[in-house]
Amino acid sequence: QVQLVESGGGLVQAGGSLRLSCAASGSISSINAMGWYRQGAGKQRDLVATITSGGSTNYADSVKGRFTISRDNAKNTVYLQMNSLKPEDTAVYYCKGYNSRYAYWGRGTQVTVSS
Repeated sequence: QVQLVESGGGLVQAGGSLRLSCAASGSISSINAMGWYRQGAGKQRDLVATITSGGSTNYADSVKGRFTISRDNAKNTVYLQMNSLKPEDTAVYYCKGYNSRYAYWGRGTQVTVSS
């Protein structure tokens, strides 16, 4: 089992920045990749960014150039630096840890961007 706990969400004005953290514990050696997803009110959960154990990253087109995913293996933590935030970035942000067989999710952290 893997436990994921997100933190760092909050209320920010448009144009501002936030950094989300996802702390992993448990059988983390089984995880190949980590990712951030988000779900706005009444919307489906969508990919924001992913990072593999080798450090390769992937981003949704809507956040390219504004968001940066990174990981600190020594701290078993993945980060999402969010800059130039827009009201449409408002959502619950979820951390995901996964391999080819399993996926683990955190409970999410709310990000609200005011105009």
